[in-house]
Amino acid sequence: MRDFASYENEPKDTQAWMDEANAVAAQYAGKGENEILRAIYARAVEGKRNGTLTNEQIDEFYARFSSMLDGAKKKRLKKLVEELKRM
Repeated sequence: MRDFASYENEPKDTQAWMDEANAVAAQYAGKGENEILRAIYARAVEGKRNGTLTNEQIDEFYARFSSMLDGAKKKRLKKLVEELKRM
């Protein structure tokens, strides 16, 4: 996955977004949910610490990806987002 900041300037059209989502999904194919969440969290922590990830970017990431998740997974991602925004 690229850095979180790159998502802010992505084209807003559906096809471009789906292509990006599929590319990210392919990188994590065969990995468990926990492993994927750990990878997201590690990259986000790094971005928050070095000042390249803002709370607005975290919200944008959540808005884009949460629609693809069921209720329980969406809730877990929301909890992760809230934790990251408190850093």
